[in-house]
Amino acid sequence: MKNLPQTNYASALQTVRDLKAKYGNTWNAINPENAARMTTQNRFKTGLDIANYTAAIMRKDMAEYDADASNYTQSLGCWHGFVAQQKMIAVKKHHKTTSKRYLYLSGWMVAALRSEFGPLPDQSMHEKTAVPALIEEIYDFLRQADAIELNDLFRRQANGEDVQVEIDNFETHIVPIIADIDAGFGNEEATYLLAKKMIQAGACAIQIENQVSDAKQCGHQDGKVTVPHEDFIAKLNAVRYAFLELGVEDGIIVARTDSEGAGLTQKLPVSKEPGDLASQYLAFVDAEEITIAEAKEDDVLLKRNGKLMRPKRLPNGLYQFKEGTNIDRVVLDCITSLQNGADLLWIETPTPNVKQIAQMVNRIREVEPSAKLVYNNSPSFNWTLNFRNQAYEDMQLEGLDMSYYDKENLMSAEYDGTELCVRADDKIKSFQLDGAREAGIFHHLITLPTYHTTALHMSDLTEGYFGEEGMLAYVTGVQRQEIRKGVSCVKHQRMAGSDLGDDHKTFFAGEKALKAGGAKNTSNQFEAKPKEKKVEKELEIVA
Repeated sequence: MKNLPQTNYASALQTVRDLKAKYGNTWNAINPENAARMTTQNRFKTGLDIANYTAAIMRKDMAEYDADASNYTQSLGCWHGFVAQQKMIAVKKHHKTTSKRYLYLSGWMVAALRSEFGPLPDQSMHEKTAVPALIEEIYDFLRQADAIELNDLFRRQANGEDVQVEIDNFETHIVPIIADIDAGFGNEEATYLLAKKMIQAGACAIQIENQVSDAKQCGHQDGKVTVPHEDFIAKLNAVRYAFLELGVEDGIIVARTDSEGAGLTQKLPVSKEPGDLASQYLAFVDAEEITIAEAKEDDVLLKRNGKLMRPKRLPNGLYQFKEGTNIDRVVLDCITSLQNGADLLWIETPTPNVKQIAQMVNRIREVEPSAKLVYNNSPSFNWTLNFRNQAYEDMQLEGLDMSYYDKENLMSAEYDGTELCVRADDKIKSFQLDGAREAGIFHHLITLPTYHTTALHMSDLTEGYFGEEGMLAYVTGVQRQEIRKGVSCVKHQRMAGSDLGDDHKTFFAGEKALKAGGAKNTSNQFEAKPKEKKVEKELEIVA
């Protein structure tokens, strides 16, 4: 897929030629072709260039999803620039285009893996500066991927290959990133300041949740405390002002609600007239009817429908919501967010169930027809167990004999390969398409995939390497797989920029350049042999 208009090699070349003419002999050592090549390899000069470019992509994708729900988008969470780089290189290799593929920056992984305090739980205790620092790091690695791939093309062109079409139609590794700002790390001014840093680093989409900033919990843990709508709207405004101040007019705000699993609020908002937002929020607060004589000293009281009510307050000062109001609160949160500047919604759910998600989204769409979700395909869900439960219920409704299955032990490996397992796995496989079509899910993401894959792969390698297999465990489990599958970083020197650096040193120092890519570079062992020679050799053997 050809990208949107990008830096043109010919125009860059002419610009440098004009500059050489302007500055005369002092620029004699500058080669216009080399300078134009480097300019082409570094298309995005600043994070704001990236934010504007990727925001336009997301707006286009959102419009295409509105027209056809099969045009949903996806991302995987990345906790390091290298992880993001290898992901996008693999996307281009396997799927030929980066279209509809994004990146996700998880606050959970920043806390667990990037904090100077060491590993932390997802409770906004990590340094907020770590978030824009990771965004900047990710885009540095993606820009390097562009430079390396284009450098290879320019090398091939210098060797006589006709690759001009590939250069002209080069698709960048730069894609949108949805970045987690947690609950805003403080008041609305703090949110605004951090949002600016994130946007300047390249973020085109910022996800913010309606929890209390200093009491923030992971969306899949207990003890969540939400804020009144007025407080959350102030933070939505803060993010929008940050986008506008920096000139990113298409910036995306993802408003997340944790109300489904939150039973507490820290504040009772002030209602100015019956039925306003504060009044609707207060109606969800659990309270008991009392008389004035029953009121205790320093009690907080409410008047509700002409009655005196005492909100149920915990020893820590938090107020609890009425049982069974969570879904109504989710719907009101989402409608209110969309009516106050949010572009996309995020609903944290206890299980990945398309029907349950659709029920909430359909209620939201009765008021806001264009409502769309970013949905967390979370590793916190036991996907196998959840979908085996769903398949079990479906099979029961069909009247099938379920006596073989123990409903309390469906996770058992004994059921692998059974009809129940096949049905459940089919549901998992189609979950994203079904969710996009039936539940308004525009973007599917996995928050913590590389946290788990790193742990899994290290477990596998460690078992063999420190056991009887020794070095064979690495060779068969890692390097041979890299070679067979054409994984780019098997030539790790090239991936780290060694070839690119050699060419740059040649530009700068000419024949005096000390280069790393000579005959004694062991990376040459991984050079692919031309297929033609292999065929000729086989013919010689046959003859």
